[in-house]
Amino acid sequence: HVQLVESGGGSVQAGGSLRLSCAASKDTSVNYCTGWFRQAPGKEREWVAGIDRDGRTGYADSVKGRVTISKDNPKNTLYLQLDGLKPEDTAMYYCAASCEGDCGGGYCYGDFRHWGRGTQVTVS
Repeated sequence: HVQLVESGGGSVQAGGSLRLSCAASKDTSVNYCTGWFRQAPGKEREWVAGIDRDGRTGYADSVKGRVTISKDNPKNTLYLQLDGLKPEDTAMYYCAASCEGDCGGGYCYGDFRHWGRGTQVTVS
């Protein structure tokens, strides 16, 4: 069955960096539209970044300039480089794959069919 497994989260001080990974099982692919989301306690889940088949990327305004999304198709793995972390970046981070809508500029205009279980990022 399809699996997305995130890793790389942790606790860092403000200004620090983390690199999140999302390994996809062979039943799905990170080549098409994929994305990262996050959810902080008491808040709604929010889109962070996305990347489409052609490598075009999109970022939420709150992270633009501090976050980089990338993918390794042979490894079927999605990445999220987080730099200049702030306390407000504290959240559970989820990767998502298999966009069920159009995908442009890294943004999925629909729902994602597959989700990982998340990796916690805590910034103090």
